[in-house]
Amino acid sequence: MSNAINDGGDCTGHRPAVTEAEVEALVRGICFKTGPPRSLGVELEWLVHDQRLPQRPVTPERLRAAYATLRTVPLGSALTVEPGGQLELSSPPTASLMECIATVSADLDTVRAVLAGDGLALVGIGHDPWHPPRRFLHEPRYDALETCLDRGGPAGRHMMCASASVQVCVDAGHEEPGPLGHARRWWLAHQVGAVLVAAFANSPLMGGRPTGWMSTRQLMWTEIGAGRAGAPPLNGNPRAAWARHVLDSPVMCVRRDGGPWEVPDGLTFREWTRSRRPRTPTREDLQYHLTTLFPPVRPRGHLELRMIDAQPGDDGWIVPLAVTAALFDDPQAAETAYRSLKHLAERAVNLPAPHNPLWTDAARRGLADPELREAAAVCFAAALDALPRLGATTEVTDAVAQYMDRYVARGRCPADDLLDRPPGPDLSPAAGSPAAHGRKDFRP
Repeated sequence: MSNAINDGGDCTGHRPAVTEAEVEALVRGICFKTGPPRSLGVELEWLVHDQRLPQRPVTPERLRAAYATLRTVPLGSALTVEPGGQLELSSPPTASLMECIATVSADLDTVRAVLAGDGLALVGIGHDPWHPPRRFLHEPRYDALETCLDRGGPAGRHMMCASASVQVCVDAGHEEPGPLGHARRWWLAHQVGAVLVAAFANSPLMGGRPTGWMSTRQLMWTEIGAGRAGAPPLNGNPRAAWARHVLDSPVMCVRRDGGPWEVPDGLTFREWTRSRRPRTPTREDLQYHLTTLFPPVRPRGHLELRMIDAQPGDDGWIVPLAVTAALFDDPQAAETAYRSLKHLAERAVNLPAPHNPLWTDAARRGLADPELREAAAVCFAAALDALPRLGATTEVTDAVAQYMDRYVARGRCPADDLLDRPPGPDLSPAAGSPAAHGRKDFRP
């Protein structure tokens, strides 16, 4: 959900209408591109605060000036701005874990240096602990999104303007069954997703006070509703299930060349293809509709895992990236994770993520939940064993091992550090956490 995908057009011209059957065929072909896993990517969202006084809101004028400077700097990753002024760095598809880490680490060094010149800092936390949601971008897409989400309450504005995440992108997988098959990886993403929510929960505060949730960010996503931010049922073929979900999800907006975009209430894309009102939908409308759905796992040719809170420290994002890459791209680790998570599926109670008890418990309790703690221990151990096979350096494996000792083995997550000692003026993590040990060079 970045500024880069807002093309601003209508968006219809004289393009032909798309039919219901065409939508299903297009979604099946676009969203699951199968083959052996070869590529890895990461998308990092960051809050941007005043370097000296993070509790003081940063003015829009100050952000615009800093971002104008950033646009002149060459980066290997795509740099975009979120509705509340958060920054997002999206890596290009990379051929290995270490290539991904090296590319993004170098870009972050550059971005931090530019922001520091304006007295600003990137902050890795899943939900802003101090500031209420405030929109920075005023464009037709975000006007429409705000109007749409406001119908369900305030959670949408928090998601748009006050949240930040680590999103890991892995290939969809083989057509054939097995640990790296696309059907298995689709199932695994939704089960291990709850473990990732719990293990990396890092947003227990809002307005300077505890919310009662380890991942307030995940709570906000849950409250948005299943049509906009939910997954399809996991029973059956992933392509068919996702195509039905796309057709039966509500349309966020009908784009126009001039004036505000129309925001229909309850109109699904399936109904739009049948009624052809308020105008006929096109393939471009379908492509746009896909960008307005925010499930915890979004198929975009690859799988985009969207459930991990932004992490503390300059390099805290590397641990969830490394663990996720190992669990998906190493066959042995994938099989171990699959077997260890099968019993957790019973807690989903046939409700799609994130609106089932498993995901709710992960967001509320983190690794204080005994079953999630046990599953996390198995998954982290499998990832740690697999990382050398993926070419990870000693620095990366050490970081994962330290995280496992500090958090997983103790049934803790970064949110516990924030509750033990809320962030100070410099937003430094609690003493003893891996992020407090100083920066390491993770580049080869």
